[in-house]
Amino acid sequence: MPMHDHSSRGRNIMRHTTSNPASSTGERRVVANVVRGCIGNLVEWYDWFVYAAFSVFFAASFFPQSSTTAQLLSTALVFAVGFLMRPIGGYILGRYADRYGRKNALTLSVLMMAAGSLIIAATPSFEAIGMLAPALLVTARLIQGLSVGGEFASSATYLSEVATPGRRGFYSSFQYVSIILGQLAALGVQIILLQLLTMDQMQAWGWRIPFVIGAVAAVTVMLFRRGMDESDQYKEEAAEIAAEKAAGAKPSAKRGTLRLLLQYPKQLAMVFGLAIGGTVAFYTYTTYLQKYMINTSGIAPETVAWINFAALFIYMLLQPVAGLISDRIGRRKVMLFFGISSTVLTVPILTVLGNTTNAFVAFGLMMTGLVIVTAYSALSAIVKAELFPTKVRALGVGLPHAITAALFSGTAEPLALALKQAGHESAFFYYVVGCSALTLVAALFMPKGKGATALDAAPATQARDGREEDRDDLELERV
Repeated sequence: MPMHDHSSRGRNIMRHTTSNPASSTGERRVVANVVRGCIGNLVEWYDWFVYAAFSVFFAASFFPQSSTTAQLLSTALVFAVGFLMRPIGGYILGRYADRYGRKNALTLSVLMMAAGSLIIAATPSFEAIGMLAPALLVTARLIQGLSVGGEFASSATYLSEVATPGRRGFYSSFQYVSIILGQLAALGVQIILLQLLTMDQMQAWGWRIPFVIGAVAAVTVMLFRRGMDESDQYKEEAAEIAAEKAAGAKPSAKRGTLRLLLQYPKQLAMVFGLAIGGTVAFYTYTTYLQKYMINTSGIAPETVAWINFAALFIYMLLQPVAGLISDRIGRRKVMLFFGISSTVLTVPILTVLGNTTNAFVAFGLMMTGLVIVTAYSALSAIVKAELFPTKVRALGVGLPHAITAALFSGTAEPLALALKQAGHESAFFYYVVGCSALTLVAALFMPKGKGATALDAAPATQARDGREEDRDDLELERV
C-alpha cells in the first residue's frame, strides 16, 4: 500500500487547481511540447523500423547462404533480441525519467539509437569478417532495444503529462502518429531506393543508406531535445521533494524505484493485460504483414511496399480520431472494440490475405486489421499513464509494457516464420487471437466512464489516504 501524506492534502488540492497545463502555459504551449516530443519519437522509431523494412535485403550480408526463409528467420531472431533488451531499457530509462526528468531520458534514448544505427551501417558483411558480422548486428540491436524500451516509457509519460486535461486521449495519441511516421519514413526511403537502385545494388550496399540517414537524424534530434520543456507534473514533484530535503524532512518515497512500483500490483496487471494483445496485433499488421504478403501471398515486393505505405498513412491519420473519441466516450469502450474485433476477425483476415494476389484486396484486408489495431494504439500511452502517480509513472508505463513486448511482440515474427517453415503457418493466426482475447479480458476490468485518474492529481495528492485508495481499487475492479 503506498505511503500517505494527510498533512498537506489541502495545500496540494489548492495547488492542483492551478497546475492545469492549459491555464499555465496555454494550448499553444501544449501543442509545441507535443510536437517536440513527437519529432524525436519519429526518428527513434524510424531507426527501429528500418531494420524490419530492409531485412529482406541485408539478410544475406550477415548470415551464411541458405534458404531465403532461413535467412529471414535469422534476421527476425535478431529483431527479437532487440525486444528482449526492452525491459532493461524500460527499467533503466524509466527509472532515470522518474528521478532526473522526462526530457533528460528522451535525450539519452535517442543518442543510444543513433549509436546502434551507426554500428549496423558500418559493419562489414559475413563474407568479409565471418561470425563477427552477426555479432555486431546483435550488439547494435541490443543497444537499440535499450533505447526503444526507454523511449516508449518516457515519451508516453511526457505526452500524457503535457496534454490538456479533457484532451489527453487526443494529444497522447500522437505518440503512435510519430511511431507510424517513423515507419512510413523507413518505407518511403525503401520505395525511393527501389526506384533508384537495382536489386543487386540494394543487397550489396544500398541497404546501408537508411541506417546512415537514421544515425545522422538521431544526433540532430538529440541536440533538438535538449531545448524541450520539462513537464509541469514532474517539475512539481521534483520541487516538492527538494522542499522536503531543504526542510530537513525525509522524502515520503523515492522516485522511480522498483519497490515503489510494486505497491501498485493491480495497475501493473492492467498494463500487462492491455499490452499483450495490442502489441502483438500491432507488430503483426504493421511489420510481419510485409513479409507475409511477399512470401505467402506471392505479391511483388514493390507492390507490397506501396500497399504498406498507403495503409500505414491512413492508419496514422486514424490515431488522433480514436484518441478524441476516447476523450468523449471513455477509454474502456474503445479498448473493448479492439479486444472483440481482434479476437473475432484476425483468422478470417489473415486467411483470406494469404490466398490472394490482388493488390486492392490485400490493401483492404490490411486496412481492416489496422482500423482494429487503432483502437489500441491510439490509447496505448494514456491508458497506462493514467494508472500511476508522477513519482513512478515512467517506470510503471515502461517496464511492464517492455516485458510484454519482449515476451510476445518480439517473438511474434520469428514464431510466424518458424511455423511457416514447419508447414503450420495458420497456427500463428490463433496465437494472435489468444493474445487479443487476454486484452479483451483486461479491458473488461477497466474503469467505466470518464472519472478522475492519477494524471488529474497533484504530486502530493497522489499519496492518497486509505479511503481514496480503496475507492480507486474498487473502480479498477468494476466490470
